[in-house]
Amino acid sequence: MKKGLETGPPLLAAAFASGGGTNVQALLDYQDKFCPWRLSLVVTDRENAGVLERADLAGIPAAIIPVQGRAPLDVAQDMLSVLEAHRVEVIFLAGYLRLIPSEVVHRFRRRILNIHPALLPSFGGKGMYGMRVHQAVVDAGESMTGATVHYVDEEYDRGTIIGQSRVPVEPGDSPEVVAARVLKIEHRLYPLVAEHVCSALIEGRDPGPLDLPELSSTETTDLKHTE
Repeated sequence: MKKGLETGPPLLAAAFASGGGTNVQALLDYQDKFCPWRLSLVVTDRENAGVLERADLAGIPAAIIPVQGRAPLDVAQDMLSVLEAHRVEVIFLAGYLRLIPSEVVHRFRRRILNIHPALLPSFGGKGMYGMRVHQAVVDAGESMTGATVHYVDEEYDRGTIIGQSRVPVEPGDSPEVVAARVLKIEHRLYPLVAEHVCSALIEGRDPGPLDLPELSSTETTDLKHTE
């Protein structure tokens, strides 16, 4: 059963994305009156990011915070200012390709989640994003891949893992085929982990890892009320 409004008001959340924001859309689509978070802000580092259109359609404020060529402290100050203005309590990174400044990580310790398109700790780190990850998985001859949701710390893809889901890599699969398969599982996994973490924060307990049944990328069963 979903938690959230039954135990307290939902946490106000910001979603960070650099591109189209399909995982932001998955979080938006999952929200209902029992959801323990409410997306109240979208942040991007790119003026032409597709996620801005999703924010506009959803009626959610958006902030563009450029990163390229700027000092990390300046970026951090801009981020903290806009997050404070929107009373943000948790942050969901959803295809955000920049390292979060340490000042922001410190302020939101264990309240920033990221989804990565591989089974961390493998195929993570600086420069490992998007199709680069799936190409590396195929080149390595892996038989399984998947998605990982983890806490964000001061390094790329090194924070504590909260939940993972796996999908097969079939012989002859191209990186594009693998990417599509993983993306489907990302859209199912991220809202479930976000619900798990936010429910625990509202209740004042440590979330711990989320033990999920294997999620098929083609499965359509509704898991919104598994907790």
